[in-house]
Amino acid sequence: MGTTANAEQSAANPFFSEFKTPFGVPPFDKIKDGDYLPAIKKGIEEKQKEVQAIVNNTEKPTFENTIVAMEKSGKLLTKVLLTFSNVSSANTNPELQKIEEEMTPLLSKLSDEVNMNPKLFQRVKAVYESREKGNFTTEQKKLISDYYKGFARGGANLNDAQKTELSKINEEISMLTLQFGKNVLDETNKYKMVIDNKADLAGLPESVIMGAADEAKEAGMEGKWVFTLAKPSFLPFIQYAENRELRKKILTAYNMMGNNGGELDNNKVAAKIANLRLKKANILGYKTWADYCLEPNMAKTPDKVYELLNKLWTPALANAKKEVAAMQEIINKEGGKFKLEAWDWAYYAEKVKKAKYDLDEEQLRPYFKLENVRDGAFAVATKLYGITFTERKDIPAYHPDAKAFEVKEADGKHIGILYMDFFPRASKRGGAWMSAYRDQSNLDGNYITPVICNVCNFSKPAGDNPSLLSVDEVETLFHEFGHALHGLLSNNTYPSVSSTAVAQDFVELPSQIMENWALEPEVLKMYAKNWKTGAPMPDDLIQKIKNSSKFNQGFVTVEYLSAAILDMDFHTINTDKEVDVQKFEKASLDKMGLIPEIVVRYRSTYFRHIFGDPVGYSAGYYSYIWAAVLDADAFEAFKETSLFDKKTAESFRKNVISKGGTDEPMTLYKNFRGAEPKIEPLLKRRGLK
Repeated sequence: MGTTANAEQSAANPFFSEFKTPFGVPPFDKIKDGDYLPAIKKGIEEKQKEVQAIVNNTEKPTFENTIVAMEKSGKLLTKVLLTFSNVSSANTNPELQKIEEEMTPLLSKLSDEVNMNPKLFQRVKAVYESREKGNFTTEQKKLISDYYKGFARGGANLNDAQKTELSKINEEISMLTLQFGKNVLDETNKYKMVIDNKADLAGLPESVIMGAADEAKEAGMEGKWVFTLAKPSFLPFIQYAENRELRKKILTAYNMMGNNGGELDNNKVAAKIANLRLKKANILGYKTWADYCLEPNMAKTPDKVYELLNKLWTPALANAKKEVAAMQEIINKEGGKFKLEAWDWAYYAEKVKKAKYDLDEEQLRPYFKLENVRDGAFAVATKLYGITFTERKDIPAYHPDAKAFEVKEADGKHIGILYMDFFPRASKRGGAWMSAYRDQSNLDGNYITPVICNVCNFSKPAGDNPSLLSVDEVETLFHEFGHALHGLLSNNTYPSVSSTAVAQDFVELPSQIMENWALEPEVLKMYAKNWKTGAPMPDDLIQKIKNSSKFNQGFVTVEYLSAAILDMDFHTINTDKEVDVQKFEKASLDKMGLIPEIVVRYRSTYFRHIFGDPVGYSAGYYSYIWAAVLDADAFEAFKETSLFDKKTAESFRKNVISKGGTDEPMTLYKNFRGAEPKIEPLLKRRGLK
């Protein structure tokens, strides 16, 4: 009876057969939560058998029977995990969270079994040592090298006792990072600032008030207004609300996430993660976790990272102090008998912008209807690369908010599928990201097309108004779309080096360069149209955007750099003990001289980039500014020719976007630009020079 039931369950599990959907996307309408764990367990079993077959192969180790065999292993597991990880990030529920808790140690154990298998490592090592003798392509050499270094960094050279200790640490880290992320999501969903006095809404744009009324209605509090810690809710509040105490209340709540005691407190979780990472680094022969993480990156060492961050910190802080003085002047003129505080910054920065540039962000929102901005990003990609985007309503999606688009070459050839999911909800983690349900590859001539997703948390439609984006949200949409292009336009053979499988401080180049087009006058004329009248954004408004491009860059840069330095400080700890996270954070920020009017972009207890993933951006948050040097320099290539210069675009696609991790990042960059990047374009763009 049990065997028959199991067979029926297996037959009904969509993961155990080929997806019969357009372009083989996951059949979300058929996948049940209960399908994931059995498929993950079966995937683990299959991976173990496939790895064992490679180990037991009596033939001499070759690229085909070892490296390519590894590339082909674990297909079922990859298929399930890519679907599960994306759905659980964008549309989670208690059952999916339980599955995460059960599967995380299983996956950690499997990873260690593979990485620490001495016989498998010997086969990989043999291929690695013969790589210069074989007739290998650049991509194959890079793949071989990556495998060898991956095994060495995964513990293959350790003795048995060290391997046991490392496995225990890996499992602990994976469970703690899972807990950290869950705590942040729960804290975000838990907080609601309820307003029942209309006078407390003074200063807020009507669209923001309507959004808060909709939020209250959803929470069963019709007739009131609710503001949450989702950025499209609290950011406009601190930017426009005249009620200073309420601005302080909601910003303080945001800054205290994960730091309120109780079961959602992340102080001890972060401390344990940082300490366990140091132990792991030490076992593997590295002085600190940062030394371990940076070795495969462009930066290579903590000193190189600090050198860049410190070079930018001094001019950025000087600019931020000038910005403080300008805002304090307005406070004094208005008769405010108080010193500017963190909860005043966005509010008075908006006043300075209006006074200096005659520009109010609310003037811009009517021209940034979400669908228009999205189509603007599509139009930029079409003009650069000739590719097209067509919505496909016949393709299943994981949530009603998610839209699917087919991407094609100019000649109509299918490239891939792009899901776009833009609005916040309780089941979605905060922030914005790109990921893949399926990566591009071409093993044995079997070309697999990519299935990519962009997931964001933008301003929702409010009342009768559509979703109208802020400038920051416009740039974020273009940013994540740049990542999507990196995944969609990948053209490589091996999965492990395709798409975004590149050095961490290189992966932000394709995304950040796309931001450059978002507010270019020529591009604004393509998509920035008034949502009511259809009229294009007037030239004088476009000029005001251009004039204000360096506005508040002291704040933006300092807020970011302080987080990047805090990340590096946590991960250059070399003493084996758990720190007091609050004391450590304060000492770090005091040492760098962060002014009290600016709060670090992510405080430690909700710094999901570095503590909410087993590796994530730990000792890597600097990557955004490292890549900013690259993207500012790369965009100069277009400015030197024209915004949509075909030759330059083709070179960028051929040498950077399509290449994935098939060669060293600096080699790829120089193949495009002809030289290493200069820092001057970034300094100029941010007004730091």
